[in-house]
Amino acid sequence: MIQTAILLAAGAGTRFWPYNVVRNKCAFPIANVPAVRRLSDDLAALGITRQVVVVGAGEASVRAALRGASAEIAFVRQAHPDGTAAAALLGAAGIDGDTLVVAGDSVTDRANLAALRERFERDRPLAAALTQPLGAESSLDWLIAYVDDGELRGVEGHSRDGDRRFCGVYAFRPEALPFLRDNPALMRVGVGGMPPVEAEIAQSLQMMIDEGHTVAVIDAPGFHVDLDKPWHILEANGQVIAAMAAALEGHQIDPTARVHDGADIGGRLVLGPGAVIGNRVVVDGDLWLGAGAKALNGAIVQGRAVIGQGTVVRDYCQIGGGSSLGARGVYGHGAEFSGVALDTVYCYHYCEIWGVVGQAVDFGAATVCGNLRFDDRDTVWRIKGRPEIPTTAANAAYFGDFCRTGVNAIIMPGRRLGVYSICGPGVILHDDLPDRTMIMVAQQVTTRPWGPERYGW
Repeated sequence: MIQTAILLAAGAGTRFWPYNVVRNKCAFPIANVPAVRRLSDDLAALGITRQVVVVGAGEASVRAALRGASAEIAFVRQAHPDGTAAAALLGAAGIDGDTLVVAGDSVTDRANLAALRERFERDRPLAAALTQPLGAESSLDWLIAYVDDGELRGVEGHSRDGDRRFCGVYAFRPEALPFLRDNPALMRVGVGGMPPVEAEIAQSLQMMIDEGHTVAVIDAPGFHVDLDKPWHILEANGQVIAAMAAALEGHQIDPTARVHDGADIGGRLVLGPGAVIGNRVVVDGDLWLGAGAKALNGAIVQGRAVIGQGTVVRDYCQIGGGSSLGARGVYGHGAEFSGVALDTVYCYHYCEIWGVVGQAVDFGAATVCGNLRFDDRDTVWRIKGRPEIPTTAANAAYFGDFCRTGVNAIIMPGRRLGVYSICGPGVILHDDLPDRTMIMVAQQVTTRPWGPERYGW
């Protein structure tokens, strides 16, 4: 029986830029809870309370995300990012018995973890893997699993075909560990493929079936999103909020919270201590309002939304459905915001923002995101130099942590602003803005005499 889980949270997450710079991507909050904390809590709820977390880049953010977790957690540091197989083997050192291995950047339904464990414990294969149909995703972007009758028949990295991908969730018997140890650090690919030198767990599974062992496979019965690239944040956030709504039974209002009689409430409310919904506020869906958070003076929440502790939405601002706002933010004065924002974001004075916003971002008045292209197409991104078209939110804007915009800045579709950067007043940002960079408009000014004499005096 599985009693121990290994959470992999050591990767640099370079495809996740700009949100990997000041944290490990596993610590990125989804609906205001870090992804790795969600996993830890879900595993603990399933009775898997012994957890080993393999850390590396951004270690401090992972430790902070897991502070106060109910599980018994041990941290192991991977000095070099040698791949998931090497990380899992490192985490398994000294563990006796069966083990669940989960990529820490997985945003996954608890039912998926339970289903994999159930299949593994029932059939006792050497290993088991959670997979997911690709849907709109391209097989070229994932590690592909070829499956027949619930068993793995083959793997291929970034295949030209295939209809299922690995989800980064595995179960192993102790006898599987030598296959992790002896991984060749080269993933099986099709002709012409170019794999990096990196020990992937999927290749260890291929070695197992090559030697005649059974590797069980189960498709995820619930939602699953890997936080691999920035647009996956919006996808994961939407899935989690939908799941929260499905589990919600009626209002949950703290005795110290207040709802004004003049508010128009069209959904279920989850209000923390001291939360306030004021006069003329419109709530069109389920709303989670954290401790001390306030919706005041005509604020409009258009659908399901999560608003963090101490955040204020006010003065006829508009918050889009499916949005998640972090703690201690301010949204007001006719601003429109839709997407995901982290803590201490200021967005008011007629801003129009759709996308993902990092921590402590300050929007200058009338900052606008242009989210619709004249050709009505999706923006082609560059991920580490490789062109990709996101399956969702290709035209959203993505603001790194601690960046700022000036008055009347315009962010064109699909652009990213790096951390510690400034997009100055009046700039029309056509290209991604690197970290630690300020971009300003160079104004050309004409000066000439003027006065009463021009009017005949």
